[in-house]
Amino acid sequence: MDALMAALVAALLTQVSDRTPWAAAALANRYDNKGVVIAGVALALAFGNTLGAIGGVVVAPMLSPNAQGLLLALALLSGGVAGFWPIKPAKGRSWRLGAFGSSFVAVAMLGFGDRMQFITAALAAQATTPAFAAIGATIGSVAVTIPAILLGEKGMRKLPTTALRLVAAAVLMVAGAVQALSALRLI
Repeated sequence: MDALMAALVAALLTQVSDRTPWAAAALANRYDNKGVVIAGVALALAFGNTLGAIGGVVVAPMLSPNAQGLLLALALLSGGVAGFWPIKPAKGRSWRLGAFGSSFVAVAMLGFGDRMQFITAALAAQATTPAFAAIGATIGSVAVTIPAILLGEKGMRKLPTTALRLVAAAVLMVAGAVQALSALRLI
C-alpha cells in the first residue's frame, strides 16, 4: 500500500507540472465527446504506468535496497528539476483515429519515457507489490487530467499553472533530497 499512496502523490505533483493535462485539454477542445477522450487518456496513462512498473520489476533484482532508494531519489529529483522549466504546449496532430484513438495515441506517445514513468519504475522496484505503484500513478495522473479535459484549454489558462508547477517541483526536489539522504543512511 505504501507504493500506491507514494505513486498517487508523486503523480499528482508530476502531472500538475507536465504537458499531459494540456494535451488532454486540447483533445477535449477538438472532440465533442469528453467521456471518450477521458477513456482514451485514462487507458494511455494506465498503459504507460504499467510499462514503468514492469521496468521497475525487471531492474529490482539487480539493485540492493540502498540502490533502490537512490534510484527513487534520482527519479524524484529529476522530476523536480524538470518541473522548473516552463511547459511547452503539445503540438496538435491531425490523426483520423477518432476521439478515443487520438486521445490514446497522443497521451501514450507524450508519456512514453517521461518522468512519471521513471518515478513509477523506481517505486515498483522497491515495492513488495509493484502493481500498486502503477495503480497509484494512474489514479493520480487521471485525477489531474480529468479536470483539464473538463476545463478545456481556455479554462486551464485561468488556473495559476506556473505557481502550481513551481510548488510541485519544489516538493519533488525536497522529497528526492530526503530520499537520497535516507538511502545513504545520513538521516
